[in-house]
Amino acid sequence: MSDATLHAHALDPDSFAVQIADSIESFIVATTEVAKGDEPDSAVPFLLLEVSQLLLAGGRLGAHEDFVPEERYEPDTGPDMDVDDLRERFAALLDPVDVFSEVFDPYEPRRAPVPCRISDSLADIVMDLRHGLAHYRAGRTTEALWWWQFSYFSNWGPTASATLRALQSLVSHVRLDQPLEALDGLDTDEDVADEALAEEAGRVMLQEIAAPLGLRSRK
Repeated sequence: MSDATLHAHALDPDSFAVQIADSIESFIVATTEVAKGDEPDSAVPFLLLEVSQLLLAGGRLGAHEDFVPEERYEPDTGPDMDVDDLRERFAALLDPVDVFSEVFDPYEPRRAPVPCRISDSLADIVMDLRHGLAHYRAGRTTEALWWWQFSYFSNWGPTASATLRALQSLVSHVRLDQPLEALDGLDTDEDVADEALAEEAGRVMLQEIAAPLGLRSRK
């Protein structure tokens, strides 16, 4: 992509803001619907699609020059909306494949993988995005873009990337008829070494998770 194409939106920043806001709001609405559990057969593929699309918006924010807030201090958006219900719904929907292993910084050597939960990640992403959306809906467009860009680098971007890898791996294991390693019984609050991760990882047969999560193995 040329520099002219990459920065064409600079001529119309409002259009860029609208596109980013629409992508973010679409992700929030879509994932909230998935969490209701009305269509569990399509949950994982749908989440894979939604997180992928969200990261496209994140990539656009990341490629943009830094947004500078108009005010020195961030205006108060009021209390953040509670995401515990969303977190719990996803945990129930994605059991027993909620826990996955992740290395947060691929450029930091010799860091042990840590256990994470897809449910926690999705809820945290939604909370970050809602915070910026509150600024956007209040007419503070630059503040919203600054927050979404800053939190893309610092929190929701890495979290979404890790979640995407977990969802993509889950789909791949099923489609390629490969046994899936799951961290059954692993407490994500504990500091667990590599050996312990391997010991506590249980074998989950594909036929036990494919149908309930909307996945189909290759014939």
